[in-house]
Amino acid sequence: MATSLVLFDIDGTLTRSAGPHHRAALENAVLQVTGLPATTQGIPVHGMLDNVILTLMLRAAGLGEPEAKRLLPEVMDAAQELYQVGVPDLRDKLCPGVPTVLDELTSRGVVLALVTGNLTRIAWHKLSRAGVGHYFRFGAFGEMAPTRGELAKMAVAQARRENLIGPDARISLIGDAASDVQAAHDAGVQAIAVRTGIAPLEEILAAGPDVLLDDLTRLDLAIV
Repeated sequence: MATSLVLFDIDGTLTRSAGPHHRAALENAVLQVTGLPATTQGIPVHGMLDNVILTLMLRAAGLGEPEAKRLLPEVMDAAQELYQVGVPDLRDKLCPGVPTVLDELTSRGVVLALVTGNLTRIAWHKLSRAGVGHYFRFGAFGEMAPTRGELAKMAVAQARRENLIGPDARISLIGDAASDVQAAHDAGVQAIAVRTGIAPLEEILAAGPDVLLDDLTRLDLAIV
């Protein structure tokens, strides 16, 4: 069993400026399933789970809450299918330090996993196109829970259930948004924030990260 588990957010943490195809998949999924035009414009998507974003899009398109809830699973399936087509090579969208950190953590036997608002197949395809998907053992994804904190708890529980980590393992969550920091607090793990996303510094500081870094090139591997 490993002595450390590190959970990573994706957008703004591992990749940045990799979102146009993702947003298009969400918008086109709503149109495909409902026949109604929808947009992410006006929705504060940063740090938000895809299932929440899609729910807000469905409501903004004019659907009532019961109908939006009924159609959400079909829309999520459609979005994941649509995202599989046309996504370019994203290796140039990796945040600073990502390949080096993932290589070094893996060489040290650290278990790496994902805690992300991305839907499952969107997350894996995005990281595959960025060339780093193979580093991660498993993940907790946007359709699995209503909050990022619940996702973080799920990821920790899975690592323990599968005996990937020992009872005294050090566990960290690395993300770029206040919601990532709060998720780490909710799960009772170390909160490491990186300033490679779009979150204002004051928002990140207000969430109370245990560690704040400009980017992953500054990560002291001894703390994870």
